[in-house]
Amino acid sequence: MDRTISTDLIRGHTTTIILNILRQGDSYGFDIYKKIGSLSENQYELKEATLYTAFRRLEKDGFILSYWGDESQGGRRKYYRLTKLGHEQYEQNKAGWDFAKIILDQLIKGELNDEKA
Repeated sequence: MDRTISTDLIRGHTTTIILNILRQGDSYGFDIYKKIGSLSENQYELKEATLYTAFRRLEKDGFILSYWGDESQGGRRKYYRLTKLGHEQYEQNKAGWDFAKIILDQLIKGELNDEKA
């Protein structure tokens, strides 16, 4: 059985995935990238270009804020923080996902009986 996840299946949920990670605390790009791998048990890898494009969009939409960290070693990192609007968007997206899972399960696994047809 193929245990890879279709990029098309996840594409529409990139925002929610990022918001979920930031809901748990401020973080920087590469750390978010690693956390996505860890949360998916390394079954899914979000391309860095997609991640940084999403950061720009999320910041423009007011869902996240960025700030420069104060690194004592190495280069400075840009950190991202969830805003109140971002938290509200996460909750809305999560509720939409929960509903979509039910409907998709019915559409993919469900069987029609004569009464419904």
